[in-house]
Amino acid sequence: MAFDWFKKKNKGQEPETKQPEPASLEPEAPPQAQEATVEEEAAPAKGGLFARLKRGLAKTREILTTDLEDLFKGKTSIDDQMLEELEELLITSDIGVQTAMELMKIVTRKAAKIGSPEALKEVLKQEILKLLDSAVAPPPPAEAHKPHVIMVIGVNGVGKTTTIGKLAARRVGQGERVLIVAADTFRAAATEQLGIWAERAGADFVRHKDNADPAAVAYDGIEASLARHMDTVFIDTAGRLHTKVNLMEELKKIQRTVAKRLPDAPHETLLVLDATTGQNAIAQAKMFHESIGITGLALTKLDGTAKGGIVVSICQQLKLPLHYVGVGESIEDLQPFDAAQFVNALF
Repeated sequence: MAFDWFKKKNKGQEPETKQPEPASLEPEAPPQAQEATVEEEAAPAKGGLFARLKRGLAKTREILTTDLEDLFKGKTSIDDQMLEELEELLITSDIGVQTAMELMKIVTRKAAKIGSPEALKEVLKQEILKLLDSAVAPPPPAEAHKPHVIMVIGVNGVGKTTTIGKLAARRVGQGERVLIVAADTFRAAATEQLGIWAERAGADFVRHKDNADPAAVAYDGIEASLARHMDTVFIDTAGRLHTKVNLMEELKKIQRTVAKRLPDAPHETLLVLDATTGQNAIAQAKMFHESIGITGLALTKLDGTAKGGIVVSICQQLKLPLHYVGVGESIEDLQPFDAAQFVNALF
């Protein structure tokens, strides 16, 4: 889907609204995990959804497929040594110990019928797809609530700001009126970057002064969305460690404050995870879910890791819906998660 990034929409703005001037932005993550700039994100991607997903999983697929073929060199059937090496390979791709052991039970049971790398890949594809299908679900339709409020959370550096920008652009491109609320008030660069995304996506934008109460910003954002008849509201929150109790309490306060103005909101609490962190992403998700409740996940930076198996591990262990995966820098590279396409691209 193509988006007209540079078309500005001159909408009437309430006093609390401010469109920041483009600025030189500080990175959201450390140097080794920096996100691409907004200009880079706006570059169009080539190919269809599956082609982009396949490119994004290239590092993981190279390890999986090459090593699976190496396991069969000089052999025509699966033996004990091959089973051990296969289990190690699955764990290395970050599928996870528990998930790898479940897959190995199935492979062992079917070992007599597996006589080639292709047959082994097919067995793994079928069983991984079963695991994914049992744990994925699409996001709830925005038409169910007007405005449909999505609170976006996650630790520093996972890509919350760009995820919000991409999702906002997608919805604007579908004809929705979108409002982005900058409730991360403690890092000026985050607000500035979010403002640039809002402008280029054609979304409205609400912010307060630096160090304002995040819950107050969220409340005013809901007020503005009702006054302007918005379809969707994205509430950005400060990146925080899932182990910091006081910061988790702040998220709960934002949830309560939003619900006071708009019952049942936020309608979604989307946790953004970084695929390059591997199994640590699962620990983050468990802590966030226990503290405030998560309705869905977005997994970014799959193209930057050879451990794409983390998707399988997340779905199998958390039983939380994986709504979006990011496999590149452009807007089209953040796409709704499709289990069948993912497995096909993985192998």
